[in-house]
Amino acid sequence: MALRMWASSTANALKISSVSRANLSPAFSLSRCFSTVLDGLKYASSHEWVKHEGSVATIGITDHAQGHLGEVVFADLPEPGGSVSKGGSFGAVESVKATSDVNSPISGEVVEVNTKLKETPGLINSSPYEDGWMIKIKPSSPSELESLLGPKEYTKFCEEENAAH
Repeated sequence: MALRMWASSTANALKISSVSRANLSPAFSLSRCFSTVLDGLKYASSHEWVKHEGSVATIGITDHAQGHLGEVVFADLPEPGGSVSKGGSFGAVESVKATSDVNSPISGEVVEVNTKLKETPGLINSSPYEDGWMIKIKPSSPSELESLLGPKEYTKFCEEENAAH
């Protein structure tokens, strides 16, 4: 696990993109080697993660997603007190490549927003699961977590998605 995290950080620092796979055999995937998927989190097929602890769930985008986005230069996040709906957009991230909506994997009330991302949106790239979290919510329906992917299912989903492109 430590090697995978090091590889992901190194790839980000070196600006290695997983988009180009020219001259690589089909069995080798840069994103498979460089994307980190953590145990203890749940994942949406739209590439957001959720960490549910007690009465709060922390949400961010996955290492896989930030790798495909490239360098994040801006994060548009909601205000605390608002609500989010499962599958609905709660914000957007702008990278050097594109602007992408960020969807909520579960429904709830926004109780905290990562204000560090206003000044340092690159935390989404350098630390997607720790310092780059986006919002914390009080889930309105914790059972929605059951419909999300576990680490193994999400890894398989990403591999299949990459193979299709």
